[in-house]
Amino acid sequence: MTKHFTEVETTREYNGHLYSVAEALTIVTLGSLCGLRNVNQIHQWAVSERAREFLCRQYGIARIPSYYWLLCLLKQVEPKSFNRCFIGWVESLLPAGKGELTLAMDGKAIRSTGRMGGQEHPLQILSAHIAELGMTLAQQAVEEKSNEIPALRELLGMLEVEGCLVVADALHCQKETAQAIVAKKADYLLCAKENQPTLKEEIADYVRDEALRAAMESHETHEKNSGRIEHRRAYATHDVAWLSDLKSWAGLACIGAIRSRITTKKGTREEWRYYLSSRKLSAKDLLHHARSQWSLESLHWLLDVHFGEDFCRVEDRNVQQNLNIIRKTALNCLRRHKEKTGSKRPLSKIMFDCLLDPHYILEILSNTEPVTTKNES
Repeated sequence: MTKHFTEVETTREYNGHLYSVAEALTIVTLGSLCGLRNVNQIHQWAVSERAREFLCRQYGIARIPSYYWLLCLLKQVEPKSFNRCFIGWVESLLPAGKGELTLAMDGKAIRSTGRMGGQEHPLQILSAHIAELGMTLAQQAVEEKSNEIPALRELLGMLEVEGCLVVADALHCQKETAQAIVAKKADYLLCAKENQPTLKEEIADYVRDEALRAAMESHETHEKNSGRIEHRRAYATHDVAWLSDLKSWAGLACIGAIRSRITTKKGTREEWRYYLSSRKLSAKDLLHHARSQWSLESLHWLLDVHFGEDFCRVEDRNVQQNLNIIRKTALNCLRRHKEKTGSKRPLSKIMFDCLLDPHYILEILSNTEPVTTKNES
């Protein structure tokens, strides 16, 4: 993993005379694997006798930068270059059947950046998350005075997504976005809401018609958790020729709906969601892939709970973006380790093991070696 750090570019010329940028990224990433929440904690860990000895012996880092220098080095790292290195590393870990994966895409605002450095809006970062693996593939900062829609298309342009199913929320239910996904030889599953009122109403009218709904394929699930009971039923059909704006949606081949009925102590509520896809999905597949969007919600929760991202007070957009990539690197390593070892231990306990014994980090990283084919091995 750390070898990819040597390919990172800086925002200005830097000869590494005092400290290496790659070594700084290594220190912060390893500290994040220990569950440390900010650069101050990571620096305190790095200068401790046990961590200093570990970093010197295992990574050849003989000198630990001061806290100030560590922040300066993070500030110099060019986020787009760092993101490209991150993508290259993650893609080296993916199985040969990458085309079967579901790529969920959604944005998260880092709330603490809302009023820092004269910014009017918090830093928004769009992530592409591989639902089946629980790993982040890439991210893209949303430019100021813009929104997630062009950021998603820009991020798609950076990725090899042929054969994947791209899942996005209602904000990205745009004809241009659908076209961009199909142009990358991928499929889309988009949720239609008020930003596409005609399309939403046409799908809703179709599903509400009892005769038509009876002819649709359906699938249902039940879940009970902590007094909350949720019943979901999905409906799907490949009968789309009647849609008034069919030709405007690239490759549209399926529409569907999911009805959720949620019962708690406060009562029962019901809601409908309507979908369109360029892949001919069954009702079971529609329900499965629509729920894959929740894997991103889990990622956002982990970033806040384990790393306190929404409370990070660093007043520099570059540092905030780079720390976001580093945290996702750590989470990817931990997810990969759990998958390889079959461990059921919570992430927090695995990170605490790394903090207590730095050599446990090596065990985590040994499970993040690139996938090799028989010809390469």
